Amino acid sequence: MRKLFSTPNDLTLTVVRLVLGIVFFAHGAQKMLGWFGGYGFHGTMGFFTQQMGIPAPLAFLAICAEFFGGLGLIFGLLTRIAAFGIIVNMLVAIITVHHVNGLFMNWFGNQKGEGYEYHLLAIALGLVLLIKGAGALSLDRLLAGSEK
Repeated sequence: MRKLFSTPNDLTLTVVRLVLGIVFFAHGAQKMLGWFGGYGFHGTMGFFTQQMGIPAPLAFLAICAEFFGGLGLIFGLLTRIAAFGIIVNMLVAIITVHHVNGLFMNWFGNQKGEGYEYHLLAIALGLVLLIKGAGALSLDRLLAGSEK
């Protein structure tokens, strides 16, 4: 368990963790709670299962990875698990939806959908946290009793 929680007292990791956590909490809150213009849990589950054909257990896990993963990152609790969930979520999004649109986001509305550049950035930040941990000012660090 110590390996799961251990992390250096690094403020750079804290910044990475907080930014990724806030972004994914907001996306997760759209899907889970209907905040920020989202459709809420039932609407998102319906879209994922009926429109996209995603099996219900996987759709549920995707919503949870964003919402609870985002919260976990904000508080620095179970950071490696949260980062892993977000990485998997982003890989699946690239493979199943966004790869056909190329790298770039649809800034000017001239593509059929969004590219995967955002997803790659989220994966890279998630990998940093998966490898290094939560950094300073985290519950993981507190639980590990880290002094590094």
